[in-house]
Amino acid sequence: MRRVVVLLILAAGLITVGCQQSRKPAVSEKACLDLANAYYTNGLYQAAVNQYLQYLHDYPLKPERQANTYYTIANVYFNRLNDYQKALEYYFKVKYLFPQSPLQKDVSQKIVACLERLDRSQDAVRVMEKEAALDTSEIHKSRPGAVLATIGKRKITQGDLDFEIQKLPPYLQAQFKSKEKKKELLQQLVLQDLLYESAKRKGLAKDKDVIEGVFEAKKALMANKLLQQELKDKVKIDPEEVQLYYKANKDKYAERDRNGKIVRYKTFAEVQQQVAQDLLAEKQQKAYQELADRLMKAEDVKIYDQRIQ
Repeated sequence: MRRVVVLLILAAGLITVGCQQSRKPAVSEKACLDLANAYYTNGLYQAAVNQYLQYLHDYPLKPERQANTYYTIANVYFNRLNDYQKALEYYFKVKYLFPQSPLQKDVSQKIVACLERLDRSQDAVRVMEKEAALDTSEIHKSRPGAVLATIGKRKITQGDLDFEIQKLPPYLQAQFKSKEKKKELLQQLVLQDLLYESAKRKGLAKDKDVIEGVFEAKKALMANKLLQQELKDKVKIDPEEVQLYYKANKDKYAERDRNGKIVRYKTFAEVQQQVAQDLLAEKQQKAYQELADRLMKAEDVKIYDQRIQ
């Protein structure tokens, strides 16, 4: 009798298991995903997350689809719900459960962004250094000279500092001859690097204002470079030209009284440097205008200044 009871219990258990194994979701895979997307499109972000999780649980998805869905959930938490703790959880799922996913690089960047927003900058730096060890494309190469400062593993040398000073206009370079002024500039360079790295970790490289600013700066740099190349050989002066310019414009360099009356003509030796600068500026302006006219004619530019309001 006991044996019959045991067999009946086992049979009932097998039937129950069989029923559970054969149970299928009430809706199709597509309908489940469509509902999750509809929740998201209509701003029901937490409902969308719950539905995406249901989608992962109920259907036998391929690894690539699973990775993409976890990534979508992480992005909802990051971009819409501002829950960086939960976003971090799901970014980590993609990173460690699907190491072959093509999303890995983006996921690493998002992990760093989450850590920054959670005020975990040291952890963010650690993650970035780990990624950088695998990617040598952005390694900074220091210039020769004594090491003046270190930022993590990066070094700022005397050569780096001298290079930054040399990039300044001559009148500004003169301000950085003292040790104290060089120290101030070094501190500014360090802070600039820290701010830049923090901005990168927060994803500001993709900020639309930053992208537009970089584009405008690139345009300006390229335009200035072209001007330098175009004017380099066309704008030259020799000592004889400088003297002729002085003789033709002596009144310009004369001393005058309160009423503007000339009281003394300065000698060429007194104003030679100023005369040379004025002549150079005049030649540059003339060459610039000739270049502008040539380019505008070549591109058939028309300016309707009468329409300006």
